[in-house]
Amino acid sequence: MTFDEYQKIALNTAYTDDRYKGDLMEKTIWAMGVVGESGEVIEKWKKIIAYQKGQIEPADIEDLAKELGDVIWYIAVFADSLGLSLADIIDSNIQKLASRQLRGTIKGSGDNR
Repeated sequence: MTFDEYQKIALNTAYTDDRYKGDLMEKTIWAMGVVGESGEVIEKWKKIIAYQKGQIEPADIEDLAKELGDVIWYIAVFADSLGLSLADIIDSNIQKLASRQLRGTIKGSGDNR
């Protein structure tokens, strides 16, 4: 499956309240979903570190995979609401990283390095 195929399928499962369809509120809901699901990923990771002394069990991997899937789903839907395809986002990101690698600026902070 390609990234754009996934994005299309994700959109078929996206519930949109008709009151917000296509407006700023809808985009905000999708953006908040990215952050909320990312928070669930890090919360599960925190518990592995804090309560399991870093011992990762198969069930932990399963749970993390589900939460990461939710993050990807929200990214796909949010991107579409902005008129962006996942494939274009990924291609652009790879080009940016390749440029940084060539310039020896992979490590550091900020996008303009």
